[in-house]
Amino acid sequence: MTISASLLSPPPVSRRRVVVDGHETSYLEAGKGDTVVLLHGGEFGAGAELGFERVLDALAVRYHVLAPDMLGFGHSAKVVDFNDGRGLRIRHLAAWCRALGIDSAHFVGNSMGAVMLLADQTSERPLLPVRTLVAICGGGEIQQNEHMRALYDYDATMPAMRRIVEALFHDDSYPADADFVRRRYESSTAPGAWEAVAAARFRRPNALAQATGTGTGRLVSDRPYERIDVPTLVIEGECDKLLPPGWAKKLADCVRDGTAAVIPQAGHCPQIEQPAAVSRLLLEFFENQCARSRVTEQRK
Repeated sequence: MTISASLLSPPPVSRRRVVVDGHETSYLEAGKGDTVVLLHGGEFGAGAELGFERVLDALAVRYHVLAPDMLGFGHSAKVVDFNDGRGLRIRHLAAWCRALGIDSAHFVGNSMGAVMLLADQTSERPLLPVRTLVAICGGGEIQQNEHMRALYDYDATMPAMRRIVEALFHDDSYPADADFVRRRYESSTAPGAWEAVAAARFRRPNALAQATGTGTGRLVSDRPYERIDVPTLVIEGECDKLLPPGWAKKLADCVRDGTAAVIPQAGHCPQIEQPAAVSRLLLEFFENQCARSRVTEQRK
């Protein structure tokens, strides 16, 4: 008999800290069972709690859930690598997994977190112990519009944070919620937080400008997605203001074992805006993959 996760009381969520490669690393932990790792986005004010607090309880009823603040964000060390910022975070995350004894896990990334997972798993030598991969609103080509500019041109003021929130969400109630905007503002202005995130947006004088988005659903790059050899779910927000419609299916079609899903009435952070729908989708995906693994083992 399967008991619905909604009928079970969620386990408590703890904030923990560990030093990895000399850098203090903060993370949330809850639940027992197979491990699920949640990777937050890269906007100003982002972090594990703000990014996943609305789905963490539902997942922790069935799984051992870990959600780290990545380097430069939240309560973790404010460290920047101007040569290879994404590579530094991936290597640090892999070292964090080793420190916690994680040799296989379901990985879920939103926005920057999703792009990190895709970059790692399409590399010649992936570092992360990915069992299954879920990319939420990360992998399509960011469109050049006023919402993208709001993410980049942040001056650490409440009005500017309100514009970021407006860019991330479909529902107008989010930028109108003063408490929600303030939480993100306070996270973005913690010591070192603005500097660490702003550093990733620096461009030296006369550097080539970024390619402009075409709105055609093009993928973020010509990565060899066919290298991804783990079951992959790509989630698109139906009303995402930053990514063009249709990018998720195009990405999923490039992966050997890829599936796409669209969350209605959601922007760039469906796990916040439509947490019940995203939780159901994740739980079904994980359970299906676990069932497939059991069948494979039985056949051996």
